[in-house]
Amino acid sequence: MLSKIINKLLLIDERLKKLQKELIKKANSKQDYDAIANEIFRLRDQKEPSEVDSHHREEVMNRIKELQDFIAGQETDITEFDEAIIKKLIEKIIVFADHFTVDFKSGITIDIEG
Repeated sequence: MLSKIINKLLLIDERLKKLQKELIKKANSKQDYDAIANEIFRLRDQKEPSEVDSHHREEVMNRIKELQDFIAGQETDITEFDEAIIKKLIEKIIVFADHFTVDFKSGITIDIEG
C-alpha cells in the first residue's frame, strides 16, 4: 500500500515538473497559461492528502516496530500486572456496558466482549 502511494506521489511530481516548465514557456511567450496553472493547482491538491497518508502510515509502522522491540526485549513472560509495561503499550481503555476497547499506542484497537 505504501509503495502505491509513493508511486502516485512520484507520478504527480513528474507531471508537476513538466507542467511547470510548460507554464514558464507559455508565460515567457505571453501565451494563455490558465489551463496549465489550474492543472498544477489540481495536482498539488491531489498530492497533499497522499503525503499525509504516507506520513501517517510511516508513523504507525514506526510505533509498531518500537513496541515489538520493547516486547522482544522483555526477559521473561508477563505473569502479573506491570504498570510500566501497560504505560508503554496501551494508550487508553474504554469501558462500555457490554464490552471494552483497548487502544494500543501502535494505533491498533481491539474490542473485547465482556
